[in-house]
Amino acid sequence: MSEDFYLHVPARIGVLARSICSLQGRLLAGLAMTWLVIVGLVLLLAWQFGKGLVDDANLAHLRYESQLIANDLSEQVERRLRALERLEQGLRNVPVEEVPARLENAQVLLEWFEGLMVADIDGRVVADWPIVPGRAGLETAATEYFRMLRHSPWPYVSQPFIGRASGDSLVLMLVPRFDDQGDFNGVVGGMINLTHGGLFRRLEEIRLGDDGYVSVFTATGEALFHPRRAGGVVLDRALGHSDALQQALDGWQGEAIASSGEGTLALMAYRQIWPANWIVKVAIPQAQVQAPLGDFLARLWWAWLALAVLMLITMRWLVRRLLRPLHRLERQIAQVGAGERRYLELSTSMHELRQVAGSFNRLEHERLAALEHLRDRQAFLDAVLGSTPIGMFVADLEGRINYLNPALLELLGLEVTHEARDLWERIHPDDRRGTEDMWRYTLSTGSDFVRQLRFLHPDGVTLWVEVHASQVLGNDQPLGFVGMVKDITERRQQEALQRWEAEHDPLTGLLNRRGFERRLEEALAEYSKTGTPSVLILFDLDHFKPINDEGGHALGDEMLRRVAQVVAWEVRRSDHVARQGGDEFAVLLPSCTLKQAGEIAESLRRAVSEVTVSNAGKTYSITLSMGVTALQEGDDAIESVFARADRASYQAKADGRNAVVVTTSDDDLIDSLW
Repeated sequence: MSEDFYLHVPARIGVLARSICSLQGRLLAGLAMTWLVIVGLVLLLAWQFGKGLVDDANLAHLRYESQLIANDLSEQVERRLRALERLEQGLRNVPVEEVPARLENAQVLLEWFEGLMVADIDGRVVADWPIVPGRAGLETAATEYFRMLRHSPWPYVSQPFIGRASGDSLVLMLVPRFDDQGDFNGVVGGMINLTHGGLFRRLEEIRLGDDGYVSVFTATGEALFHPRRAGGVVLDRALGHSDALQQALDGWQGEAIASSGEGTLALMAYRQIWPANWIVKVAIPQAQVQAPLGDFLARLWWAWLALAVLMLITMRWLVRRLLRPLHRLERQIAQVGAGERRYLELSTSMHELRQVAGSFNRLEHERLAALEHLRDRQAFLDAVLGSTPIGMFVADLEGRINYLNPALLELLGLEVTHEARDLWERIHPDDRRGTEDMWRYTLSTGSDFVRQLRFLHPDGVTLWVEVHASQVLGNDQPLGFVGMVKDITERRQQEALQRWEAEHDPLTGLLNRRGFERRLEEALAEYSKTGTPSVLILFDLDHFKPINDEGGHALGDEMLRRVAQVVAWEVRRSDHVARQGGDEFAVLLPSCTLKQAGEIAESLRRAVSEVTVSNAGKTYSITLSMGVTALQEGDDAIESVFARADRASYQAKADGRNAVVVTTSDDDLIDSLW
């Protein structure tokens, strides 16, 4: 017999002793416990199934309620913006000195707005109503809303701010002013009082049980409205990192069950208020939703519990009476295991128990001899593993890691008294799931475990380690697993730096030609597979040569860096910007139509035209000659896309530079000229 068998003789004999009882006792105990378990499972399944139904029904209600609220707020915002647009149209060609009188005539708008204001093309407030001392003449050119309207002349709702006169929280609803030629000529704005205004008055009247509430916040997560009756609840205080909130801030709308910020779950629905770039959240605590179901099941639970207690008391008395001889056997086996007794000395009339005692004594003698031999082998193994400088560990067939040598403890920063879960919890969250899946596969198949993963050291350092574990066999039977762990942090860091340098321009930090071409090839493959549109913009800098010639390459490099910063700022986060070489740049706009790309290119042209550098008292500026083309049917290589955009860029230069030329095909080169 194996040594493992001898080591577990007391436990196995104890199991055998507990199993020797009368057929009547086993049947009675088995039937009673089976009945109790079935009743408990029925209640548990009813609770789980009922919770799912209740949650689904209430999520559907939240979906409907949140959509109604979002539609109502969107309509109110659009009405106010349309009113401001009509006011702006009435102010066109009106002399500056007559603007205050026109605002006073528009006093009916004060039912919707806390106040009205008009700013000129330079951002200076030329009139307001009601008149607030100090507001006229106020410079707003540096504000986020004025910069937004200047570069993107569409209605806009500002971030919340504190009013100068009222001290309340306000937002500005603004529309751009235009002159007769349709050029930007300033802004017209209306102030909304978030504290005492009527925009959110209806939301205060909404009742969603005792603890449900409706809140509104901006796309940046700043609170606009939260009901005063929801006492003690701070708006989304603990939801700053929840997946549902982050997705809502990115434009998602839907329903979810997430943490309410106080350690409990809540049912939540998010809807977008697109005209104002706001978000509506409707939330009901899950405990409130499930309370009626819990009350019903609680009554059933107490009835079941009372019956279970009665059955357990009865069965305990019956079993103890039937198994009294076995209890004496168990006590003696426990004494042997604790070292208080060497062998069993059982006096009983039960033939079966006498056989058990004889077998136990014989096996106990063999067990003690095997244990002594095993201790010698274990001491030798501990000495070998403890002296090796390489991190090593030992795991059993269930995957439990029961030994880490000193080198591995030092590498991972673990204490000798660490628990098994400490090792798994220190694995980086992004690597933990894949590591656990591969480890389970290794345990089930016996194949080698080889994986590179990140480990969170207690000192705050993230280590890259390589783990290699193999199954150990004895007499052709698996005994466990032995693994080796190596620190590869320095190698991984060097590989990551080399990958980044291979695809990025060292001067601007943008993608280089190689990195950009790889992303364009991916976009072309995606277009061929799913038809997802993408647009390529190519441009170089007009009048760049005098900067290099007169100011030197250092001044030219500074201009290139500033242009790169402006372009990276103007495009979307999902877009790819590259410096192709010299003063040539490229922009890839995934999931973008040709019309949208033309507008983006025009905004880039305007923004870059404002970039300047100075040297020896002279200021230099540049413009862009831009070629724009979209991926098309028949594009089988990126060279054809580059060639089409390049021809459009040359056409822009031929037309006098500082222009955007959009091409739709190779045959019809110029589709529109900006």
